[in-house]
Amino acid sequence: MKVAALYDVHGMPWALEAVLAEVDADMVVFGGDLVAGPFPEETWSLAAAVENARFVRGNAERDPQPEVTDRLARSLVDEMRAWPATIELDSVLYCHGSPASDLDVITDATSDARLAELLAGTDAPLVVGGHTHMQQRRGRYVNAGSVGMPYEGEVAAFWLLVEGGEPRFMRTYFDVEWAVAALERSGWAAAREFVDENLRQALTRQEAIDVLGG
Repeated sequence: MKVAALYDVHGMPWALEAVLAEVDADMVVFGGDLVAGPFPEETWSLAAAVENARFVRGNAERDPQPEVTDRLARSLVDEMRAWPATIELDSVLYCHGSPASDLDVITDATSDARLAELLAGTDAPLVVGGHTHMQQRRGRYVNAGSVGMPYEGEVAAFWLLVEGGEPRFMRTYFDVEWAVAALERSGWAAAREFVDENLRQALTRQEAIDVLGG
C-alpha cells in the first residue's frame, strides 16, 4: 500500500493543491492541524474532495481557534473534534504529536530515551507523526513535515510517502507569489505576519528547535 501523509497544512490551500497534484497513492492521511490558518474553507474543500482519505485529529482540531469556529459550520468543527487521535494502516501508526498526546514535541534535540518513552505505548514498526513541522527519521519514528508551515529553511510543502512500510520524504514547490497576493487581499488579521514568517522566508530547523526544544 502507498500512503501519502500530509500533515500540518494549516489552512494553506495553494500548498495543499500543489501536493495533491503530485500525489500518487492508495490512501491519503491528513495528520492533523489541517485548516487552522488563513483559508480554512478552501483548505477543507480540497481535503474533502480527496478519495480514500483518512483524518487524524491534531491539537488544532481538538481545540480549534475562534478563526476556525467562526468560519466553518458547527457540524464540521464537531466532526473534526471527533477524528481519531491515531489510525493504523498497513501496520503503520499515524498520530499527530506522539501516540500518547497531540502536543508531544519530537525534534532533533529529543533524547533517545525520551523518544523511546513517547513510543512505548505502541509496538507498530513505524510511527508517523508531525506537529513540529520538520521532517526527521529516528529509528521507527518519522516526522512527515509540514505542507503549509514548514520549519525547514525553505518555502515549499513538505510531506511523506509511505510504501510497503518504508517512508520517503517528499517536497513540493508551489506558486508563492500567488499565495502572498491572496493573503494580502484576504483581510485576515495575521496575514502580514504569516507572509513575512512563512512565505517570504521560512524558519530553519535550528531556529524552530531553539523555540520548541525537544
